[in-house]
Amino acid sequence: MHYSHLEDYIQHIYKSIKISSPSQLNMTTIAERLGIQVSYGNVSFRINDEIILRRGTKEQQWQEFGHEVCHYLRHCGNQLSMHPLFFELQEYQANNFSYHFCVPTFMLLKQKNFNTLSIARTFNVTESFASRRLEIYQQNHIYGSNSHLNQIL
Repeated sequence: MHYSHLEDYIQHIYKSIKISSPSQLNMTTIAERLGIQVSYGNVSFRINDEIILRRGTKEQQWQEFGHEVCHYLRHCGNQLSMHPLFFELQEYQANNFSYHFCVPTFMLLKQKNFNTLSIARTFNVTESFASRRLEIYQQNHIYGSNSHLNQIL
């Protein structure tokens, strides 16, 4: 299986913090091992090494955590003062990252059932998130379309 740069990057992150299965995808543990402080508020955002998560279901918080981890690991600067197009790019990247971070391809491939409900339950994400993640997987690995785009994202 050929992984995209992003998939390799996320697998490396998890390997470096000794996480290899869906049962180990614990937000508190991951935050601690990455050196991130997690707090809760009315909106989700990252500032320095702290992620503030909007209160919601555990699935919503996990998905937003994945989004904010991207900003923590891959972005710098204050989004409030950057050009709107650069802001949009960072948000697109963080959204894409969250699908791969919350449902890592190397873990997904070990699953017996490849359907929305089993992905949602196994990876503690919403069904709509699981459905979109399955579409991304199929586009990148089964149909092969957009695989060249993953190299630049």
